Amino acid sequence: MSSITGKKIVVVGGSSGIGFGVAAAALENGSEVVIVGRSEDKLKAAEKRLGGAVTGIAADMANEADVARLFEAVGAFDHLVATAGTPPPNDPIGETDMDFVRGFVDGKLIGAVMLAKHAVRRLSKGGSMTFTSGINKDRPPVPGGSVVAAVAGSLSYLARALALELAPTRVNIVSPGWVDTEMWDAIVGEAKTGYFEQMGARIPAGRIATPADITPAYLYLMQNAFMTGETIHIDGGQRLV
Repeated sequence: MSSITGKKIVVVGGSSGIGFGVAAAALENGSEVVIVGRSEDKLKAAEKRLGGAVTGIAADMANEADVARLFEAVGAFDHLVATAGTPPPNDPIGETDMDFVRGFVDGKLIGAVMLAKHAVRRLSKGGSMTFTSGINKDRPPVPGGSVVAAVAGSLSYLARALALELAPTRVNIVSPGWVDTEMWDAIVGEAKTGYFEQMGARIPAGRIATPADITPAYLYLMQNAFMTGETIHIDGGQRLV
């Protein structure tokens, strides 16, 4: 296992949720961290909470000019982690809003492609890229889960291909189950507690994950120089039920 002490790590989605947890853990391990998000206010708040060697840069992952500008500002770096996401489309396929779908695909899948395109020009050889998929590729909600399942599943294949193309740079995926983050408030609002109680009672782990449960997977993928083209499932056994 290689150390991330002294390494520069870019965390896209680092102002909240899992990304914030990854940023905090990287700082604790002596890394220099750049957090990226769309909201300058959220980034400033996150910088204040994190302290240490952290810098916030505002950028929209669906905008290629923003992505290019991001990596020009970052300069040379060692590891990329992408956890950013938006609430997915959840309408039955016959009622799908295609404009919403295009926005989701642009933000999640096309965004990952653009990150890889521009990151590779600055990323140290032998470094890593880690993207985030999720449980919906394995247990798609019905009805309404077709689009998010397709997008989440495609990221594993993207990582496999990039792992070959970019070697020795490593490319991997973390696939969480349900995690108690701010996005759930946007998706289901006050119903979140009930959803979490029901799912927590079903899964083998007996509860819904916190970001702290998931962040070690990202650190492992950054530190393990022999892991590439893989998807790590960390879902408390949610795929089994």
